[in-house]
Amino acid sequence: MEELALEGGGQGGRSVLASELDVPAELSRRRLRSRLLFALGLIAVVVALVLLLPGLGELRARLSRASPGWLAAGVLLKVLSGLGYVAVFRSVFCQRMSWRVSYLIGMSELGANALFPTGGAGGLALGAWALRRGGMSAREIGRRTVAFFLLTSVANVVGVIVLGLALAMGLLAGARNLALTLLPACVAALGIVAALLAGRAAARMQRRVEERAAGARSGRGRALLGALRAVAEGVRAGLALLRRRDPVLLAGIVAYLLFDVMILWAAFRAFGPAPPVAVVALAYLIGELGGLIPVPGGIGGVDAGLVGTLVLYKVSLVSATAAVLVYRAIALWVPALLGAIAFVGLRRTLRHEANEIAACAPQAEMDVIGRGRVRGRQPGRARAQAVSSRASSSKTPT
Repeated sequence: MEELALEGGGQGGRSVLASELDVPAELSRRRLRSRLLFALGLIAVVVALVLLLPGLGELRARLSRASPGWLAAGVLLKVLSGLGYVAVFRSVFCQRMSWRVSYLIGMSELGANALFPTGGAGGLALGAWALRRGGMSAREIGRRTVAFFLLTSVANVVGVIVLGLALAMGLLAGARNLALTLLPACVAALGIVAALLAGRAAARMQRRVEERAAGARSGRGRALLGALRAVAEGVRAGLALLRRRDPVLLAGIVAYLLFDVMILWAAFRAFGPAPPVAVVALAYLIGELGGLIPVPGGIGGVDAGLVGTLVLYKVSLVSATAAVLVYRAIALWVPALLGAIAFVGLRRTLRHEANEIAACAPQAEMDVIGRGRVRGRQPGRARAQAVSSRASSSKTPT
């Protein structure tokens, strides 16, 4: 049953509405253009403030001395982090999908995340649209999206726990203040417990909603039921994927976070000595919460969160500000540029595919995005139904 749930639950034959194949409003040319202009405007304001405000002479001097070699290393690290994201995406949503199309969807998501606010909502909308074009059911997309979010958060939470405890016990060089080491570790541990409990609570609430509204449900009731089902099934699917210990998935999870953290460390090195890696990593993990502020790419929120956290860890304000500005420039524009190119390629790819691709549905024969017609596994009853269906169709006169 667990394998069946992970492989698609037999929903691959569900029809796809034409309206679901349209590019979502969030990703229309007009919306993307406005978001890009807004992001450019925010960056222009930041640049103007740095150049014109009095008292920032030391910061301007430091930025002018940035090492091109370390800046290039930061760009390469961002590319590697993006490839880690693509590996996780493919492992969670469809291991039968070609790597080329996995890259196009995953990198397009990262590009959308750089331009849209609130924790990557734009990226999720883009990925859902592409997968619906591939024939995956909305329920399956919701379930795997929850699993994907859970898995990409695992390294962050575990990193806070490990680094916090190691710094508190003096195993790593850096801060020893328990409020800055042990407390974040405890909060992160509670976050893991909360995520597991959320899956169980959602499953219980789902059963209650189904029992109370056995026949008739309003649109709001169906939406609530779908959300509860996605959380409950998504948490179970995420845990099942972790138990598989797939090396590609695990490597992708670590690479996505580790290389992004190293961009911030490389940004410090661009101006000279860097703080201990453990301090940079822990400040990164905590400071990135500023990305929840609803502005494109978290501009302003992430920057303030990172600078403030680094200052708490005894990093000088000028050094922290210079490094964070460089880190944010790389983290914003590298995925934005690569994502734009990938999105063009993705639309061209999907335009030439059939609407009923069903890339990850457990069918005896299927269209896989980027591969054409292939045969896949189909468990038990679903396989028997497919055989029966083919047999009936073969007897139908033409």
